Amino acid sequence: MTDVFTFTINGRDGVARLGEISMPRGTIRTPAFMPVGTAATVKAMYPGDVRALGADIVLGNTYHLMLRPGAERIAALGGLHKFMNWPHPILTDSGGFQVMSLAKLRKLSERGVMFQSHIDGSRHELTPERSMEIQRLLGSDIQMQLDECVRLPCSDEEAERAMRLSLRWAERSKLAFGDQPGKAAFGIVQGGAVKSLRVTSARELAAMDFPGYAIGGLAVGEPQAVMLDMIETVEPHLPATKPRYLMGVGTPDDLMQSVARGVDMFDCVMPTRAGRHGMVFTRFGRINLRNARHADDPNSIDPQSTCPAARDYSRAYWHHLVKSGEILAMMALTAVNIAYYQELMAGMRKAISEGRLADFMAEARSGWARGEGPMSPSPASR
Repeated sequence: MTDVFTFTINGRDGVARLGEISMPRGTIRTPAFMPVGTAATVKAMYPGDVRALGADIVLGNTYHLMLRPGAERIAALGGLHKFMNWPHPILTDSGGFQVMSLAKLRKLSERGVMFQSHIDGSRHELTPERSMEIQRLLGSDIQMQLDECVRLPCSDEEAERAMRLSLRWAERSKLAFGDQPGKAAFGIVQGGAVKSLRVTSARELAAMDFPGYAIGGLAVGEPQAVMLDMIETVEPHLPATKPRYLMGVGTPDDLMQSVARGVDMFDCVMPTRAGRHGMVFTRFGRINLRNARHADDPNSIDPQSTCPAARDYSRAYWHHLVKSGEILAMMALTAVNIAYYQELMAGMRKAISEGRLADFMAEARSGWARGEGPMSPSPASR
């Protein structure tokens, strides 16, 4: 641990990087997957169990926490780490994506966005300054600039307008972040699916000298090939010595493909959401435990998993609990998925250190071919 925010690259395999983000609350091994704890909880999981399955960092969300229970209340209770009993690093999203996708009657301006809560209809304003203030009150370790995320496909004109507004908001967000020793603010690259806009956004954000950079506005409905093309477009223009975070992504295949293109950090609701609905991701591909074929299957989900729920119980048992609507199934299968995602990241870290990432990816895909469904592409999931 360190009293400052640092990023160290310990190995490379092509463009892929093996690294560590060090900060006062702990070290984040990269490539890293961050389980999503939107409302101060990774749904259906105890924080200690999330940690035990390999997570170094979780994500919280400004929009949801500002509405309920309120950032000032969390601050008065000792901050988000204490509130949710997670003493390790936390990244908070700025809330911009949720305002655009969830809020009612939103009105965008240069200043920020006015919106009505999707919970009770109350009116709120989110500006770059207020977003950073909320994140400071929460006490998160990595804080994201406020940006505008447009859904794809969109016109080039709309993509450029949102990108340039996001750049202006980036400057204001960085200024509002101020001096927070040991913590970091990240800028967010926007530009839709237009290469020239993505390059402009990346270059101008790099000139602002953020400690880290995110690629936003992807996993919002576009094909995987478009997402990967945008990553390849942006990567050469981001500082090589700073972490890169692909927001809201994705499936296991999305993660592998993006790591191979130089991405260091990810978050996605997919593993937790899928687990609550009886879908698990494994070395053998995607398995839908709702399917009748599992009703008489005595085999475990994966005898080699680090997760006891995957190792020590039959698929027939989980099929029964899922069909019965038992809460244990939601909890246990969420854990199975978090474990697999962390195992996948650990496998990629080891492969990069050994210079065999391509072989690892081929082996993973060979195993997935035995499953019941594709491990890609990713739906809108940020």
